[in-house]
Amino acid sequence: MRADSRGTETVRVPAPGGGELWAERGGAGSPVVLLHGAGMDSRLWDAVVPELARRHDVIRYDARGLGRSTPPGEPFSDVDDLRAVLDHFGLRRAALVGLSMGGETSLDFVLAHPERVSALALVGASVSGHDWPQTPELSAYSAARRAGDAAALAELELTVWAAMGRTAPGGELIGAMVAANAEQRLVSERHCVVGPHRAAAAHLGEITAPTLVVHGDRDHPEIAVIAERLVTDIPGARGRAVPDADHYLPLRTPARLAELLLTHLP
Repeated sequence: MRADSRGTETVRVPAPGGGELWAERGGAGSPVVLLHGAGMDSRLWDAVVPELARRHDVIRYDARGLGRSTPPGEPFSDVDDLRAVLDHFGLRRAALVGLSMGGETSLDFVLAHPERVSALALVGASVSGHDWPQTPELSAYSAARRAGDAAALAELELTVWAAMGRTAPGGELIGAMVAANAEQRLVSERHCVVGPHRAAAAHLGEITAPTLVVHGDRDHPEIAVIAERLVTDIPGARGRAVPDADHYLPLRTPARLAELLLTHLP
């Protein structure tokens, strides 16, 4: 464990089955865990963490094989990895804030371990069991994945999911994250186990944790469809559309997201 001048600790969490997850912890208050999306890493939350840490014990980590976490050498479960993070920090319960893939992991986790989640915030979230449309850009995205074409996948990540471009807020960091994780994500996604038993879309009505659903008004249109589904099917869920934000909402409009999260989180 290593602490910096801000009192923030960085640690290496043992991952189930081997390897390590890079994690950071800072702030004080009720615990919150931040989960990033595919092809990204925990730098996604750079502009949000300082505000959250004023009132919360904030933990963020790099998903298996991304950022500073070690690559998987065998099949793994991102739900089990999240549980390992909570266990490592001695957290019986925590609020989960997940973007995209991180939102999907959060939903799968709360359905498997409802007693361990105090609240959910789903940002531009995907959901296991959702049928995605076969649009040309999404089909190209899937084809690049299947072909293991990291360069094509990185380019599509920026054009499809970071549609506001490099000159918009956070653009430089988004480009750096996508480039750094392009090769790594292919290895991680090949090993991540997401089988038919994980179909949260059919079980959203079972979720009891207070839930906030957020998406950017310039995100891919299917994210708005998913957001509407989440708000409709999760009991008591509230939805917010944030102007001037694409899929990388925490870097595009961090102040607005922090405000929404601080109002929602226990």
